Amino acid sequence: MSADAEPVFEREAGHTPLVISLPHVGTDIPADISRRMAPRAQQVEDTDWHVDRLYRFARAAGVSWLQARLSRYVIDLNRPPDDHSLYPGQASTGLCPTMTFAGESLYPAALPTAAEVAARRERYWKPYHDALKELIAQARGRHGFAVLLDAHSIRSVVPRLFAGRLPDINLGTNDGRSCDPLLAAGLEARLAAQGRFTHVLNGRFKGGYITRTYGVPQAGVHAVQIELAQAAYMDESGDTFDDARAEPLRELLRALVAVLAEFRPRGVSPGGSA
Repeated sequence: MSADAEPVFEREAGHTPLVISLPHVGTDIPADISRRMAPRAQQVEDTDWHVDRLYRFARAAGVSWLQARLSRYVIDLNRPPDDHSLYPGQASTGLCPTMTFAGESLYPAALPTAAEVAARRERYWKPYHDALKELIAQARGRHGFAVLLDAHSIRSVVPRLFAGRLPDINLGTNDGRSCDPLLAAGLEARLAAQGRFTHVLNGRFKGGYITRTYGVPQAGVHAVQIELAQAAYMDESGDTFDDARAEPLRELLRALVAVLAEFRPRGVSPGGSA
């Protein structure tokens, strides 16, 4: 878990219009940062546990894939570089978090300075976003458009961040601004066709920086965030992955990814030309 991981992400260029970003699955903490952190931080408990395993089927199908290796405790790749709040008036986490989701301090002494935050942003945040931009541009260049799935998960109950229990599947389209309405409608229809998992569109999670920034339908990029409640696929008291428990959700994700992969904007032919 504590490693000076280089590169800071795992990247694979695919051949379909779909790009999948997984900015919060990493668990590595560079040694120089780890030494300053509280013992609790080493548990990296706010990781998007096993989201890469849930979507592994898509990677085998030729999507473009970008997966973080560093923990979000080092740098949050789904936050704005200037660290402004994405949900004004609500509790949130920062670009370089200083506390866990539960509100416990990650640093027993000095917090990261402004200079350190800037250094982490340059060393870790910028390369991830440069790679994401390139994968999106490649997909759009091949097909005339790109579809971006920003894949996440979180514990189903986090009182500091939201009230009650989170729905199992939380679709975010920045209140309809990050993708074609037909794409969002296709995803909603697929969710409505099943009765096992609860779901919501643009509820507590409307999409973070990645969805809001790169999802520009007018420019040919359609972005959706899917935030999963971890109780839908794992025992939240630990971090162990159980294939049998996760399989029903994985099957639904296959159907949602199929909607994303098969989407074609109006005016774009099945072969990709406008």
